[in-house]
Amino acid sequence: VILTIFGVLMVYDASVAEAFRDFSDKLFYARLQARWAIVGIIAMLVSARLPLSLIRKLALPFFALTLILLAAVLIPGIGEEVQGARRWINLGGLTIQPSELVKLSFVLYLATWLEKRQKIWPFLFISTVILGLVMAQPDLGTSVVVLTTGIIMYFISGAPLMILGLTTAAGILGTVGLIMLSPYRLKRLQTFFDPTIDPLGSSYHIRQILLALGSGGWLGVGIGRSRQKYQYLPEAATDSIFAVMAEEIGFLGAAAIILLFVILIYRGFAIARRAPTAYTQLLAGGLTAWIGVQIFIN
Repeated sequence: VILTIFGVLMVYDASVAEAFRDFSDKLFYARLQARWAIVGIIAMLVSARLPLSLIRKLALPFFALTLILLAAVLIPGIGEEVQGARRWINLGGLTIQPSELVKLSFVLYLATWLEKRQKIWPFLFISTVILGLVMAQPDLGTSVVVLTTGIIMYFISGAPLMILGLTTAAGILGTVGLIMLSPYRLKRLQTFFDPTIDPLGSSYHIRQILLALGSGGWLGVGIGRSRQKYQYLPEAATDSIFAVMAEEIGFLGAAAIILLFVILIYRGFAIARRAPTAYTQLLAGGLTAWIGVQIFIN
């Protein structure tokens, strides 16, 4: 609840300039975030009361539907292309991103499938199909989240450490290969390790983030007083929101937010550890792993 409320407030804070520039409405992004927060809370209350047997029955049809949508998004006329990426489907005013849905459906399906400790080859086949469809968009970040979540769930299911190690190594090598084969991904990796490269080009974003983090100091410049959010930070309300937050509430405030996320992940895995059946352990562990991996990457 604390993270959700604080998240809505920070989206408003970080997006004021961008929202006013693009929509002449300072509350545009905050209103969207609040609306989806309310939808999420309602969905949580409803799903918490659904019998697990129903969730288990719906896992395969839901997973199959998301795979169909992942394929459909690649078809011209169905999938929308934005800035060179084809990741969205417009359904009469409602835009959905199938790669986000597959993160949930994959966890729900794997929980039912791994309950009986399945062999590694079918697991790798399923994962490869998903990764192939997601990388065709292209979306390396989602691919890493899906693969890492799947590996963690396979570990929770009781997989031998040898197989787990080999699978993890293969995943890392595959990710490195995809980065090396793509000039723009390689450039992003290089600027991550050396932000001085091309300060007005490829490393502009990370340099502005570092300026925001450094400006915050220990205690921050104060809520609402970030300078970097005023057109200096690209995508201030999304990709760069943590930088805006750290500038305003400082190192100690940002560390407190990270601590809340750590507590959330810890509690999720504690619930998984106490779960009475293999299925519920995998379900709780997989959902927690999905959230935790995304937090770590961001």
